[in-house]
Amino acid sequence: MDELALLTDLHAGNARQGPGGDDETRLAIRLAGLVAQTGLRIADIGCGTGASAVIFAHDLDADVIAVDALPDFLAVLEGRAARAGLSKRITTLAASMDDLPLAADSLDAIWSEGAIYNMGFENGVRAWRPFLKPGGVLAVSELTWFTADRPAEIEAYWNREYPEVGSAGATIAFLEKHGYTPISYRALPEVCWRENCFRPLEQGLRGLRRPACSRCGSA
Repeated sequence: MDELALLTDLHAGNARQGPGGDDETRLAIRLAGLVAQTGLRIADIGCGTGASAVIFAHDLDADVIAVDALPDFLAVLEGRAARAGLSKRITTLAASMDDLPLAADSLDAIWSEGAIYNMGFENGVRAWRPFLKPGGVLAVSELTWFTADRPAEIEAYWNREYPEVGSAGATIAFLEKHGYTPISYRALPEVCWRENCFRPLEQGLRGLRRPACSRCGSA
């Protein structure tokens, strides 16, 4: 089994493929000032199986472009949208987030929960800005240090795996440098990680099994 197939098997059955939650998505929508707007066109980049995309279509009656590199995730989203009567509101797009076939100045909002790290926060912020209309909203979640007092082992791990991780202040400063005006910042509560991300992953890992032995049939 290749890595992408393994990733799909591990995540496709989960409501979300990263940290977050429906309540947090709806709160972010309110903080971004999108609730009272109509006729919105929103791109959900790295949408996975579409937990947030369904909320945009249902709560905001928005036209949603749901972007993910894994077609199997998008197939799950299409099923969810059909069951919710939202197929006309959600268009799926199988594409890499660093090579998006979107028109300039075409989006009212770009949303990316737990996904922008795949191309790097700074690269994503720069690359996606041209797609936003004047006054458009960028809403992303990003790995962030909350304190300067960190265990050495944890700091070494993240500096190796994702050197771009920084403080909230540095992240906001980068946004301002590249022409964004920060509206709001909020740390995800623990439940968004523990219950909505890690626990489903744990269950998914338990469901994965090694191939049976061709000689004896044992796992």
